[in-house]
Amino acid sequence: MSRSLRRGALAATAIVFSVAALSACGAGNDAQTLEIRPDNAAVTVDDVKIQNALVITQPEPGVKGPAAVSATVFNNGSLPQTIDAIRLPGTASLVKLQAAGGAGPIIVPAHGSVVIGGAGNASAVIENGAASARDGDAQKVVFKLSRTGDVALNAFVVPAKSYFKDYGPTVVPAPPAAAPSATASPSGEAEHGAGHGTETPASGEPTTAGH
Repeated sequence: MSRSLRRGALAATAIVFSVAALSACGAGNDAQTLEIRPDNAAVTVDDVKIQNALVITQPEPGVKGPAAVSATVFNNGSLPQTIDAIRLPGTASLVKLQAAGGAGPIIVPAHGSVVIGGAGNASAVIENGAASARDGDAQKVVFKLSRTGDVALNAFVVPAKSYFKDYGPTVVPAPPAAAPSATASPSGEAEHGAGHGTETPASGEPTTAGH
């Protein structure tokens, strides 16, 4: 290949990379903007691996209600472990754990795994919500296991929409009801109950009730 052809190929390659970079910047890093599932957080400590860790909030912004932690926990050891607690450091959030079926602790079997979140799986409900967590942020989450101890990682915070709607909180508060409006008579005045006020006979002269 001649020098002129090589220079032309290099220039074309540079243009392609420049266009790709500008397109990526214009799209932004927000998962909803990109319309793709983000790379979820993962960590390995000793025999335990945690992946796809998420903090899933209410579907609509500004709505107060429970949130949830979703993750898959692997145990590569020869002995089972229990998940004794999940904490969100830096917040006052309390996480209630429940095994699949609702009985007993969440057990990660030896050389096995357990899924937290989703129908039929174990659950980790943040009962008072994730007050300090905002959609798009990363929240530190600590899993406490019976043998390995604390395993910490930063989990993405996402609303219970799209890919995540089946793994989020099961309790979604109903929208506030609209206040009832007063019923007015055709003359614009509120209606009164029977037997009050004055009546107008056919003659057009007012009379007092009871006479």
